[in-house]
Amino acid sequence: MRTYEQDATTPVPPWPFTGRDEELELVRGAWAAGRHGIVVTGPAGHGKTRLIAEAVRGTDHARVTGTPEARDLPFAAFAHLLPDGVSPQRAVQILSGVRLLVVDDAHLLDEASAALVHQLAVHGRTRLVVAAVDGVPAPGAVSRLWTGELLPRLALAPLPFEDVAQLLTATGLETLTVRRLYAVCRGDLRLLRDLVTTLCVDGRLTPVAGTGERAWRGALPLTPAVRGRLAPVLERSAVAERETLERLAFAEPLPLPLDDLDLDVLERLETDGLIHVDDQGGAVALADPLHGPALRAGAGRLRARRLTRAPRDVGPDLESEQRALVGAIERLDVRAVPTPVGEWVVAEGARVPAGYAAVRARFARLRGELRDAAAWAREGLRSAPGDSGCRTELRLADGELNEGDDVYARYDSVRLGEPGRSVRELPAGSVFAQHAEALTLGDGGGLDRAAEELRERGFLLFAAEAHAQAVRAHRDPRAARRSRTRAVALARRCQGARTPVLAGLVLGELTARQRQIVTLAAAGLSNREIAERLTLSVRTVGNHLYSAYTRLGTGDRGALPWLVELPQCASA
Repeated sequence: MRTYEQDATTPVPPWPFTGRDEELELVRGAWAAGRHGIVVTGPAGHGKTRLIAEAVRGTDHARVTGTPEARDLPFAAFAHLLPDGVSPQRAVQILSGVRLLVVDDAHLLDEASAALVHQLAVHGRTRLVVAAVDGVPAPGAVSRLWTGELLPRLALAPLPFEDVAQLLTATGLETLTVRRLYAVCRGDLRLLRDLVTTLCVDGRLTPVAGTGERAWRGALPLTPAVRGRLAPVLERSAVAERETLERLAFAEPLPLPLDDLDLDVLERLETDGLIHVDDQGGAVALADPLHGPALRAGAGRLRARRLTRAPRDVGPDLESEQRALVGAIERLDVRAVPTPVGEWVVAEGARVPAGYAAVRARFARLRGELRDAAAWAREGLRSAPGDSGCRTELRLADGELNEGDDVYARYDSVRLGEPGRSVRELPAGSVFAQHAEALTLGDGGGLDRAAEELRERGFLLFAAEAHAQAVRAHRDPRAARRSRTRAVALARRCQGARTPVLAGLVLGELTARQRQIVTLAAAGLSNREIAERLTLSVRTVGNHLYSAYTRLGTGDRGALPWLVELPQCASA
């Protein structure tokens, strides 16, 4: 993947295609071996068009696109492919000569064009790759493509956080900013790019001392894309509903008690999916994490002053979050817990107490989120530059072993592959003790079971290490490959962590050519680019990669950097 150096006023350059390896292969295979094509659906901005463009790149294909302006004009989408006044039957005959047809924004097709696409699917000679947005009205001929089982349907999920983080960290954004952007965009990549570009152009990114990264703190930019996402709120005609939504926005980060609000208004807003009532039914908050900051950013000073509650001390709320995190750490269970107040304080550009920051850093580090851990430690040092807890966490996030005599320090010997006396010193029956016992016995299955329990409890890095240890313990090569696959998948989620155990996830017994091709694939080159560089056919490259995947125990192209480039990753 390419990276770019830029200052705070430079717009973001085009992003490379990232992730979606399985989806990409699924789309590419949809017109092979007698198959008739595929329909890709998903919310707007999730990357359907980009995925299809990558899948058909280098192929001979035609493209049509539905537009709202031409929905009333017959065959408007096909105007560049068909003569004027063509009959539907003749249109089918002409387009049957097209081997591959891409239909973008099919939900916006005029009725004649939609019927034509449907007939092409029935006819079967033209391979179709169709993109449509979920949740909006579409011509019946379009929706029947998948409901009538003419074509298989791929429902595109949001791009995972790890892939989005890979994109954004390459632009120099620090991890807390990445998480904030990911939360407010909710998978909308067009909105994400719009916000990042605006933050760069407007100079809203500030340098993070000692890192070379930049952070976003403060108000949300009110870009056209943000206003588009805010439309369900702005279009509310009832004054009481709009007032309620604004009150909820200015109450963040905490919800408002139901007793403070009109129940009839809340029922209407809940029906429309604009608010969320907690499980106990005692408090209510905005459902979309973008709406709160957008409404606050758009309010004038006087309105903001009226809607803002009296200044309150968030200290007790931060202390409550801190106690919850400490309790989870002591229970050896670091599954994600809600911490809205701490995140809100940082997003607003305020300073968090060093004690809270140190606990947040430790919690993140134990989860394998090493960049988050370092970022929280730095936030604490803003408040108290000499704080020993934050300084310690910053060192530990950079790869030093645990200090002190707690259970985590004793568990470090297990992570290093030397359980020794730890079997007796770790809490009896705990997942750490199970890991130590399986390692002592050389029990590959036991190590895999311990890894799964660690993963369930949120210890992703520790789980990756246990699976990696199982690779060596297994006598069955197939079981070893499964363990390696699981270790690599978990390690990918640990923000560049490199430990002694993970460093042993080597490439396996590959041929020189396989190693060469795998290394290039890990660097982000496509099969076609590898073929051009090595003067091979694309099919030969694909065959080598397939054989390598079989030996490595992974079919995930995105996992290859973890197998090839671990020495360049951060220690933990």
